[in-house]
Amino acid sequence: MNVELAEERVLFHPDRFNMDHAEGRAWSQRMEAFGTLAKLSGFLNKPKDEDFELVYRERRYQPYWRIIAGATYVYERNRAYEVPVAPEVKSVRLCGQDFPVATSRISLSGLESCREEVRSEVLFDGVSKLPDPDLARYLKYDAQVVAPDEVSAFAPEGVILVPPQAKSSVLLRDVLTGVIKRIEADTVLEEKVRVETIDLYYRPVYAFRYKWQGKEAIIEFDALTGEARPGGATFEQYLGKVLEPKFLLDVGVETANIFFPGAKLAQIVVEKGMDAMGGKRS
Repeated sequence: MNVELAEERVLFHPDRFNMDHAEGRAWSQRMEAFGTLAKLSGFLNKPKDEDFELVYRERRYQPYWRIIAGATYVYERNRAYEVPVAPEVKSVRLCGQDFPVATSRISLSGLESCREEVRSEVLFDGVSKLPDPDLARYLKYDAQVVAPDEVSAFAPEGVILVPPQAKSSVLLRDVLTGVIKRIEADTVLEEKVRVETIDLYYRPVYAFRYKWQGKEAIIEFDALTGEARPGGATFEQYLGKVLEPKFLLDVGVETANIFFPGAKLAQIVVEKGMDAMGGKRS
C-alpha cells in the first residue's frame, strides 16, 4: 500500500468586522438573549438601557478542521459468469470453444480488470470534535497560512486562541474509515491512499456576556459572516495560554499504524509532504 500524506497546516481567517461593530450588533439583540422573560417584561414595562450591564467581552479564534482523503484501487480477479440459454440448447461454441449446457445455462470464465476511486472531505468542529458540514461556508473567506511554531505569536495580545479538543491523527483516522475498504482481488496492481488536506483553521468570533435582573446571557458575533446570535459560550479560561501545535499536528510516518490497524509499517510506503491537490494550495 502506498500512502501519501499532506503537510499539516494552520490557517487564520482575518476579521471582517471590528470590536465596535460586533458590540453594536450584540447590543441590539440583548432582549432576545434573555428570552421570553425579557420579552414579557418589555411588553409590560420596557427595560431601560441602563438595566443591562455588559460584564464581559471577548475576541477569540475558534478552531475547525478540514480533512480530505481519497483512495485508489486497481486490481484483477477471475470470475465465472452463468449465461442462460434456451431449453433446447445442448452446447454453445464461442471463440472456437464448446461450452456444455447444464440446467439451461453455460458457464464462462473471465478476468475482470477493476478500478475504484473513493474520496471523502470532512469538516470537524474544533471544540465539539463532531463533523459539521455547515463549516463549509467559511472556506470562501480568505485565510492566511501561519507556521505552526508561530501560531501563538500570531494572535494579538488579549485575543483568546481556543485549542482544538482532538488531535489531527484521531480525526484523520475517522475520515480514512470512509475511504479504506476491503477489495475482492486475485491480483492487486495499485493500492494508494492519498491524504490531500489536513488543515486546522481558526475563525474570528466575538462574544459578549450581559447581566440583567440577576441573570446572565451571551451573544456571539461571527466576524466572518457578520451574524449575531444569542447563546454560545465564552472561553476566558484560555486567555493568555500558549497553544502547542506540535501536540495537535501529529500526523506522520510513525503514526501510520494508527490509520491502518493490523498493518505492519514495513508493508506501507509512506510519502510525507505531498502537495495537496497536485499544485499549490490556498
